Amino acid sequence: MDNPAAAVEARGLRKRYGELIAVDGVDLSVDEGEVYALVGPNGAGKTTLVRCLTGTTEPTAGDVSVLNSRPSAVDRVRLGLLPQQFTPPDRLTARELVEYYSGLYPEDRVRETSAVLDEVGLKESDKQRYRDLSGGQKRRLLVAASIVNDPDLLFLDEPTTGIDPAGRREVWRVVEELSSQGTTVFLTTHYMEEASELSDRVGLMHQGSIVEEGAADELVAEHGGGSRFTIETEETVDAVAGVLEGYSVRDEDGLAIVEDVSLETVSKVLDLLESSDVTVQEFNWHTPDLEDVYMELAGEDCQPTDSNIGPQASEGDDDLTTGGEGG
Repeated sequence: MDNPAAAVEARGLRKRYGELIAVDGVDLSVDEGEVYALVGPNGAGKTTLVRCLTGTTEPTAGDVSVLNSRPSAVDRVRLGLLPQQFTPPDRLTARELVEYYSGLYPEDRVRETSAVLDEVGLKESDKQRYRDLSGGQKRRLLVAASIVNDPDLLFLDEPTTGIDPAGRREVWRVVEELSSQGTTVFLTTHYMEEASELSDRVGLMHQGSIVEEGAADELVAEHGGGSRFTIETEETVDAVAGVLEGYSVRDEDGLAIVEDVSLETVSKVLDLLESSDVTVQEFNWHTPDLEDVYMELAGEDCQPTDSNIGPQASEGDDDLTTGGEGG
């Protein structure tokens, strides 16, 4: 491999299920201590890639190095994994669940249960059964179970899917704390805000390939385009363009799109239209974000869907070290 300091490295990684190519020639390198977010909708191949990287499925072709070893040879105490889909015994309390997973590792490696629960904000809920916790609390508890061995490298596959925005931000706080302590984090998500908020670098995955990667703000600057001011009016787009001389105005499904309007200039544009008796029914000002970048590069919206790639979804067990449904 090219980078001996990389915590995760892959070259020419491919995974095929019959005629279906789930991962198609992926190259990537994640440095120690980095937070890397792999972004794409369900079906893009994210979970299959994670499974190849963690050694829970064998790639069809290519090379993988995790902590400078083959995935199957890595000391499992150095890894943490939270699959996309995982349901522990719901009769266990929060404390019992963490202690159960602590028992899978050598005593000298595991963290103290109370400290781990405190880190994920569940110290006061340690006696509650898993089934009685909220969605956000459940996901944070599973994060706790995946870090009880104080892993050097943590894989989080869609860590906030299915929880409310407040619970999502609670998980973000945990990831940020782990990162500040030097843990390398590899996470998959279809939430663009999550990737932008948490990651040092983002990889945009589409149909099994990583189409672009880099820091989120750099990707937006390079591929996101300028701001856009959308105007809905009974007048024609040509009439709006006639009023807004000097501005770039285009027609998009009957709406007037004014390109590269700064927030400070919005009121000026509205004043020009009003002074020309153009009644604005609705307007929206939008700055480019990571989703715009994905749509530009991949040609599709990156939003949650109910679709999954069947073979990769059925391959593993619902276990913190083996499984998850395909994304």
